[in-house]
Amino acid sequence: MESLLAELRSAVGADAVLTDVDVTASYQRDMMPLAPYGQPLAVVLPTSAEQVQAVVRACAAAGTPIVPRGAGSGLSGAANAIDGCVVLVTTKMNAIVEIDPDNRLAVVEPGVVNLDLRGAVEKHGLFYPPDPSSYDWCTIGGNLSTNAGGLCCVKYGVTTDSVLGLDVVLADGELLRTGRRTVKGVAGYDLTKLFVGSEGTLGVITRATLALRPLPQAPATLVAAFNSTADAGAAVSRVVTEGIVPSLMEIMDRTSIRAVEQYLKTDLNADAALLLCQSDSGGEAGRRELAAIEQACVAAGAELVYATEDLGEGRDLLTARRAVLTALEVYGAWLTDDVCVPRTRIADLIAGCERISESVGLRIAVVGHAGDGNMHPTIVYDPSSADEFARARRAFDEILALGLALGGTVTGEHGIGKIKREWLEREIGPVGMRVHREIKRALDPANLFNPGSMFSV
Repeated sequence: MESLLAELRSAVGADAVLTDVDVTASYQRDMMPLAPYGQPLAVVLPTSAEQVQAVVRACAAAGTPIVPRGAGSGLSGAANAIDGCVVLVTTKMNAIVEIDPDNRLAVVEPGVVNLDLRGAVEKHGLFYPPDPSSYDWCTIGGNLSTNAGGLCCVKYGVTTDSVLGLDVVLADGELLRTGRRTVKGVAGYDLTKLFVGSEGTLGVITRATLALRPLPQAPATLVAAFNSTADAGAAVSRVVTEGIVPSLMEIMDRTSIRAVEQYLKTDLNADAALLLCQSDSGGEAGRRELAAIEQACVAAGAELVYATEDLGEGRDLLTARRAVLTALEVYGAWLTDDVCVPRTRIADLIAGCERISESVGLRIAVVGHAGDGNMHPTIVYDPSSADEFARARRAFDEILALGLALGGTVTGEHGIGKIKREWLEREIGPVGMRVHREIKRALDPANLFNPGSMFSV
């Protein structure tokens, strides 16, 4: 191992190889408390693709596994260290290499923070749509590796929908360039989409070419309160059926509403569910969209509907949605699940989570992206209690089972990581798992990258 450490220091510089266990401890895990993690041999912080190649070659020669990592904002354990590994952190590769306004694209390194990219392209009248909740500190590399989503997915899709091409360091240290800079292109297999969402199991992303959009208009906002979850679910179905595509459509259940009301010292005037929508179409088009959403909500039984074009007021209304996790911390630690169901089954998922909450004796609040069915049931527990921790884990798994039973998937945007490996197998079946393993063996025959994440080889 001393020989490997010497090679790593030669590759990236002595200051960029961390071995002090008190320091490396902060790189052991992401934000998912249930996922296992180990003690790395070292943490390396390269600043270029060439340094990444050198690190990969040194680790491959020594038979030492590599766990790629961004900022650590993930919620699946996908960046968690294993004993004796090298954690390869890409946060120092943070250059915005190019912004091409004419072709609406940007070329960036993986350590660029999502919000920083958004701010940089906005100066050119452009927009990078993916907006995970941690957008102010998560990095593009992590977003790519987990195929992150966010509040705007209903209109703009997830990360992969904004990716044109990638540079990836493979297990033999070679640099693969995938994709294109053109709007269209179908030459060969779509290797770009293969690496997006692969959670660092196939290679290390060192550069990305991203598609940009024209900067949307200032959003208008609508909030609708419901006395039953079923009515809120019916409103979502009506919006979808009528072909309305808001830029944001979020839902909060009764438990999350009560937590936020106590935290913000306000009255949200909703007994069972709250629907928050935005349109960024602007002008008359935006007003027509919100009017159609309002009509759908009223027809579904909304007790109160309020719309505004005032930006400050709109931000205030969305504060309730963004404050949910902070509000729940008053009651204990929180554990956020991530399931996606057909939009017609959102109400069934919320009702099922209420039953699970009663069964395990823990508070479960459900918030989520109603526009695409991606829900985030959040379990509140006392981390110092082994019993509550066990009940929280039980609730986590029961929610995943419920999501599958409703025709959904076990992850809409957080990924599989080290916490949902068995659930991936349940969802895609033995043939799907065989294909996954064959792809992994073809690109990473020695199981160098992130072994044990997503699935076992």
